[in-house]
Formats: sequence, structure tokens, C-alpha cells
Amino acid sequence: MSSPVAVIDALNSLLEAEFNSIFRFMGEGSPYVSRADADLRRRLQELIETNHRHAAEIADLVEHLGGVPHEGGAGPEDQYLAYLSLKFLMPKLVEAKKLCVRRYLNTIASIGENPPDDVGEVLQRHLAELRLELADLQKASDQVLANRDKPSPVAG
Repeated sequence: MSSPVAVIDALNSLLEAEFNSIFRFMGEGSPYVSRADADLRRRLQELIETNHRHAAEIADLVEHLGGVPHEGGAGPEDQYLAYLSLKFLMPKLVEAKKLCVRRYLNTIASIGENPPDDVGEVLQRHLAELRLELADLQKASDQVLANRDKPSPVAG
């Protein structure tokens, strides 16, 4: 088993990644999200909510282990969000979710077997959710990109 200090450090790294995620900077007021159809807007909102929940649960674990959660600062990706189209954004979201899955796998591997308290259980649950989200996000991205070459409907 890893020492509590090593587990806290690994969890804080994961927490910073969650706080710096592109999903943290998306919102319904964003132009690309507001242009998406209702189903995709709902999916994106669920991803945002999951990101916030995961970050809160990781922060709780850090505090429970006697550490201080480190949320980190705003990532560089947030500055570009206002300029992105949905077709440009969707592959970026898929890659961000893949990176998040890799970070969870690395964190789980770094803390080893028998982590303190329910750390392993929480991380495994988050990882399972992330994998489901990744599959759903990939499907949504494929649908958006499939519409790339279709002409826009003419109002009239």
C-alpha cells in the first residue's frame, strides 16, 4: 500500500487535471453548445456535471486522508472555447476524455493495491463512468462530424 502522503499527492494531481479539464469551461451560454441539438446539449451538460462531481469527490478523499485539496489554476484550453465550432470541438472533447481515462489509470496504478479507505472504490467508479462517457462522446462526435459536409438548411 502507498503511504497516505503519496496517495494524497496522486489524488491532488488527478484533482488538478479535473479542474483544468476543458469540460470545466463549457457552459450552455457557449456558442457551440447552444447551436447543438437538444440531445447533444444534454450529453454535454451531463459531462460537465460529472466533471464537477468527480472533482468534489476527489477533494473529499484528499481531505478525508488529512490533505489539502489543490484545485490548480485555469488551463490554457479555456481561452479558445469562445472561438470553436462544434465540429472542431467534438474531437477535442474526445481526446480530453481519453486523457482523463489515462490519468485515472495512472493514478490507480501509482497508488497500488489496498489504498486507504474507499479511495480505490471511488477511483474505479469514476473510471467506469469515464469509459461510458468516452464511448457516448465518441458516438456523438462521429455524428457531428458526419454532418460536416451536409449543407445547412436554408430558412425560408
